[in-house]
Amino acid sequence: MTDDLNGVRDHYRATGLAERLKAALAVLGPEEQRLKPEQLATLDQFHTRGLAATAELAKLAGITADMAVLDVGSGVGGPARFLAATYGCNVTGVDLSEPFVEAAVYLTERTGQAAKVSFQAGSALALPFGDGGFDVVLLQHVAMNITDRPLLYREIRRMLQPGGKFATFDVVLNGGDPHYPVPWAKTPAESFLLSAAATCEAIEAAGFRMLVQQDDTADAKTWFAALRASGPPPSLNLGVVMGRSFADFAANLGRNLMEGRLGVLTAVFEAVQANR
Repeated sequence: MTDDLNGVRDHYRATGLAERLKAALAVLGPEEQRLKPEQLATLDQFHTRGLAATAELAKLAGITADMAVLDVGSGVGGPARFLAATYGCNVTGVDLSEPFVEAAVYLTERTGQAAKVSFQAGSALALPFGDGGFDVVLLQHVAMNITDRPLLYREIRRMLQPGGKFATFDVVLNGGDPHYPVPWAKTPAESFLLSAAATCEAIEAAGFRMLVQQDDTADAKTWFAALRASGPPPSLNLGVVMGRSFADFAANLGRNLMEGRLGVLTAVFEAVQANR
């Protein structure tokens, strides 16, 4: 395991996560009560614009019921549960943080989706699956933590047969040094941002052809502005998972977007050749 991945694991350690989740979810009913995936949307979407961004990315990727989908950096499983509930597809999530994987399994059992949605711990740089086993790979707000982008994108390419789709939604460097801490890094030493152009170039070099590229920075700014105007967050929020300091981290991300230091990229690629 590389040093930067050990740092990522520490950042997302989430000590006592299972207990925090169980306590927070008590507002929705007793432990044995089945939950709907949408009830967890303010808690389990670890990216700018939340559930709306996942829904848009899935639509752009053309996901259908007969597909096998891989969510790399799946967090506590919100996108995976949404995809299975919306499209009827089978979804596998993989995340470096074992507490996140355990939480994802628990929440998926609470929503009754274990037959369609599964999770396991693993590194995005050494995905624990055979070649070509998925039709679509999703990557949302993950790449900023990874130094070796060529290896990351080659591993994602390895998951797909030619014609498979890779859909990514990530923060990119836009101009100027970001303010820290941010949700994925407390200091610059843990953050490995690329520009949108450099990100797309690295993905294409791994054996992909671009189908869609969108600058979603304006939508992200609008989303952050709406959050600030809405007052205190609901009791089920990302702070339950990431801790009390998460609100300050998220505020810095919003500041970086507003000042033009960071941007948000949505892009979909098609696997066109074997990677090397």
